[in-house]
Amino acid sequence: MTPRTGLGWNPLAGMVIETRADMAAALCRLLAPLEAYLSPGGARVELSAAGAAFDRAAIGLEGFARRLWGGVPAAMGGFDVLDWDRLRQGLAHGCDPEHPEFWGWPGTKDQRLVEMAAVGFALLAVPDRIWQPLAPEAKRLVARYLRHACAQEHSANNWMYFRLLVEAGLRQVGETVPDAGGDGYRAALEALYLREGWYRDGPGRRVDHYTGFAFHTYALLLHRYASEPGTEEALTRARLFAPQFAAWFDAEGRGLAYGRSMTYRFGMAAFFGAYALAERDVPVLPWGVLRGLVLRHLNHWCRQPIADRDGVLSVGYGYPSPFIGEDYNSACSPYWTLKAFLPLALPVDHPFWSADGLPLPPALPEAQAAPGFLLQRLPDQTVALAAGQEAAVFRHGAEKYAKFAYSTRFPFSVEGKGATLNVAALDSALGVQGDGRSWTARRGCHSAKLSAQAVYAVWWPYDDVRVETWLVPWCGGHLRRHVITSPVSLDTVEGGFALPRHDGTSDHQSLTQGSACVGNSATSQIVDLGGTRAARIHAPEANTNLGHACVWVPQLLGRIEAGTSVLLCWCAAGTPLSVLDPEAALAHLAKVTGQRHDWKTVLALTGTPDI
Repeated sequence: MTPRTGLGWNPLAGMVIETRADMAAALCRLLAPLEAYLSPGGARVELSAAGAAFDRAAIGLEGFARRLWGGVPAAMGGFDVLDWDRLRQGLAHGCDPEHPEFWGWPGTKDQRLVEMAAVGFALLAVPDRIWQPLAPEAKRLVARYLRHACAQEHSANNWMYFRLLVEAGLRQVGETVPDAGGDGYRAALEALYLREGWYRDGPGRRVDHYTGFAFHTYALLLHRYASEPGTEEALTRARLFAPQFAAWFDAEGRGLAYGRSMTYRFGMAAFFGAYALAERDVPVLPWGVLRGLVLRHLNHWCRQPIADRDGVLSVGYGYPSPFIGEDYNSACSPYWTLKAFLPLALPVDHPFWSADGLPLPPALPEAQAAPGFLLQRLPDQTVALAAGQEAAVFRHGAEKYAKFAYSTRFPFSVEGKGATLNVAALDSALGVQGDGRSWTARRGCHSAKLSAQAVYAVWWPYDDVRVETWLVPWCGGHLRRHVITSPVSLDTVEGGFALPRHDGTSDHQSLTQGSACVGNSATSQIVDLGGTRAARIHAPEANTNLGHACVWVPQLLGRIEAGTSVLLCWCAAGTPLSVLDPEAALAHLAKVTGQRHDWKTVLALTGTPDI
C-alpha cells in the first residue's frame, strides 16, 4: 500500500465541490476524524496535549462547540452530519457542575464565552435538534449556564456579538435573559463601525478578516433568524462590504493572507454564506458570483496539505505550522473554519444553488481606505499594497499587519525567534539596524494616505529615525520608494515576495548587481533602482511562511549614512513573470511618454507626489 503523505492526509483531498450535496459531503469528511476524540460523556473533543491561552476544559469545549458552525446549517438544509443525541448529551453534561466533564463556569473575557456563540446560534436556528428533546432538568442546567455566560464581561471587540447570539438563542426557546448588558453591547459594537461596511476589531486601527467572518456574519445571522433590535443596518452594511471584500479573493479562489487567525482558513468565506442567507432582494453581487467565489475557495483548500496524519485539521495555514498561529489557538481552534458551510442552510432551489457559478467581476473596489489597501487584481493573484496597521498585542503582529504587500498566491512569513537582520525573512518588508540597536521593521504607521494610484505612509522604526514610504503599482509589480531620515548610519535589508523552495536543484536563481530573481513554477524578483544595494537570494528559517514550509526570499542589502537617504526598488512575483530589465523598462517608458526618464523621476509619472 502506498503511504499517504502531505496532501493525502487532507480529508478533502481529491474532492471537487460543485454542488450542495458535494458541500455536505465535504463537511462530513471534515467532521468524521473528530469522532475518535469525543469524550465518553460527549462534552469535550480533545485533539492534542498541546495547550493554549486557556485551560483544558475550555479547549475541550472549543472542540465540542465549533462543530456546530457546520452542523447547524447542515441540519437546516436537511443534512444530518452530527449525532444530535450525543451532542445534546454532551451539552447537558458540559453545563452540569456535578458532571466530571463540566466545562467550568465562564468568567470575565473567558474563552468559554467565545464557544457559547455556536450554542446560541444552534438554539436560534435549530431548537428542534438541540433544545426541544432535552429533559427538563437538562434544559434548566443549559439555560442557567448560558445566562451565567451572558452576565460576564466580554472583550470590547467582536466578542460582544457572542452575548447577543446567546441572548437571541435563549429567547428563541422561551428562556429569560439578563436584563442589562445587551443594549450596551449593541451601542459599543456600533462605535466600532467605520464606514463603507468596515469595522475595526476593538481599540486602535485594526481592520482584517474579522470584519467578514465575525462582525458581518454574526450581524447577518441575527438579522435573518432573530430580528434582533439594532440589526436593521446589517444588510445595508453587508451590501457595501461585499464587493470590497470580494476583491480580497483571486480568480483561483484564494483569499488574501493577512492579519491574525489565519488558521481559520476557509472561514474567511463565511461572510458570503451569511450574506446569501440574509439577502431577500437582488444581491449586490450576482448569485452566480457568490456561488462561484465560495466553491472556488473551498476547492482551493481541497488541494492543500492542511491536516495531520489522522485527518484532523492542523494549526497553520497552507500546511501544519503552530509557529505562525496565535497564543489562543488550541488544536481545536481550526474548526472555526466550518463557518464556510453556512450555504448548506439554503434550500436546493435557492438562486445561490440554482445559478451557475461565475467568475468575479472585473470591476471591484481596489482603493480601500478602511484597511489601508490599494489592491492589484492581477491575472494570477490579488496583491494588497498596505499602508500598515498596528497590532503589537498579537504574536508576530508586525508581520501580519505591517508589511508593504500581501498576496493571495504568495503568503507572508513571520520572523523566527531571535532572528538577526542577516537571517531575517523580511519578505515584503524593509529591516533596519544601526548604532548597536536591535534590528526592526515597520510595525505600524504614524500617518498614511491612499489614492487610486499609490499608498503613502510615515513610520518610525526607532524614535529618532523617520521613514516615508510610497508604494506604487508598476509593470505587473510595484515600486517602493523610501525616504529615510536618520541621525546614525543604518544597515538595511529589503525583501520581495516569498517563493516556495523546492528540494534539489529545480529552482532557478539569477543574481546581478542590484537584482535578485528566483523561480520554479513561479518567479519572484526584487530590483534596486537606485544602484546602491547588493542582491542575494535568502532561505529563511523553515516553517515560518504561512503558505509553504520552505521558501526563498530575494533581498537587497545596503548601508545608508546619517542624514536623508532614498531607496527605490521594484518587486513582483507571479506566473508568467517577465524578469524586469531596468534599462528596458526605462526605454519602454520613454516610448510611451515621448521623453527619456531616469528612476529618480519615474515616481512623478505615477502620481506618487500628489497622493
